[in-house]
Amino acid sequence: MVSTLISFKNINKLAVPAIIAGIAEPILSITDTAIVGKIPEYGTESLAAAGIAGSFLSALIWILGQTRSAISAIISQYLGAGKIEEIKTLPAQAIFLNITLSILVLVSTIFFIEDIFKLYNASGLILQYCVSYYSIRVWGFPLTLFTFAIFGIFRGLQNTFWPMIIAILGVFINIGLDYILVYGVSGYITPMAIEGAAWASLIAQACMAIVAFVLLLFKTDISLKLCFPIHPELSKLITMSLNLFVRSIALNTALYFANANATAYGDEYIAAHTIALNIWMFTAFFIDGYGAAGNILSGRLLGAKDYQSLWTLGKRVTLYGTGVSMMLAIIGFLFYYPIGTIFSHETAVLDAFYSIFFIVLIVQPINGFAFVFDGIFKGLGEMKYLRNVLLGATFLGFIPTLYICNLLDFKLHGVWISFTVWALYRGCALSIKFKKKMLPLLH
Repeated sequence: MVSTLISFKNINKLAVPAIIAGIAEPILSITDTAIVGKIPEYGTESLAAAGIAGSFLSALIWILGQTRSAISAIISQYLGAGKIEEIKTLPAQAIFLNITLSILVLVSTIFFIEDIFKLYNASGLILQYCVSYYSIRVWGFPLTLFTFAIFGIFRGLQNTFWPMIIAILGVFINIGLDYILVYGVSGYITPMAIEGAAWASLIAQACMAIVAFVLLLFKTDISLKLCFPIHPELSKLITMSLNLFVRSIALNTALYFANANATAYGDEYIAAHTIALNIWMFTAFFIDGYGAAGNILSGRLLGAKDYQSLWTLGKRVTLYGTGVSMMLAIIGFLFYYPIGTIFSHETAVLDAFYSIFFIVLIVQPINGFAFVFDGIFKGLGEMKYLRNVLLGATFLGFIPTLYICNLLDFKLHGVWISFTVWALYRGCALSIKFKKKMLPLLH
């Protein structure tokens, strides 16, 4: 009998709050992009710098933030097996390890900021703005990883409501402070331009971390008190995180090559690419809400050894995720031109953006299919396979396609054609593996 856990109502009960929580990070980036892009002086350069620095910082966050998925997978599997009491000391140990690594990364990058952004082909005023923006925002790095880890704990406990509340709070704080600090308040606050956007994000991240800590303290039985001995599952969590770490490096290698090439094409191209990438990230996190539901439920069903329900879950959440992604694509086509003007009024930037936006929209259903399966595999603890898929998608799909497109002088079209190939590779590889893994267990 198929479990009621995977009913339409229960899936969406988890997915909808996860969607809202998931889009918080891209909304923060989109807010910075939209507001910074309309700074009266040097708006294009500020937009390009926010895109480059924000992309690099997101890469760091997602490389080390993978502990969230590992924590969620382990907790949900123990919950499904009815052994949740055996896992209570693990989260504190995992979070301590994560924050320690984040501080080491922060310290190691802060002294080489200019050299890092030169690798992105940033120069002149754009390079100067990149350094200014990153020098402030990077201090929120440990705070974000701390918040992500707590999100993982809540997800493992089948709760996406509190992460949603935390994310909404962060978005509202960031948007309000963006307007106040970037443009200033006459007679009270001097306009801070791109640095104001960085401060707004940092303060929002700090508020989210504080609220996340308080909710975990009062709404769960999970303690963040560091206790010894080391939990036996910590080594498994580290192995899972390391596989996701390598996976994230592959993911961000694709993002790096995309940004570096777009920057080399010219200022208007990197500005247009920044807009497209922020929209793509927003829709990706939106779709990933169903990936989160798949993550949460697949781990629990695996722990309970309910394989029939797990098979049905895979079919249902991919259907829902693909449907939502198609809806997002349709909305994008309906508001094709107004969307661009949200971010910039520069004619050259908008022309470059409109020329490639249709590719961003066409790839949405492919993303929906790939991202949902990605979430399911995280819940199953199949981090090694996810690692291999991303390595293949990036080094056998994205980079060769981009190289060929550059030979043909496709410019931004080539970048987004490469992303399409990248998504297709992921979706096909994950769906084939899921069938091979599940079908023998159903008999």
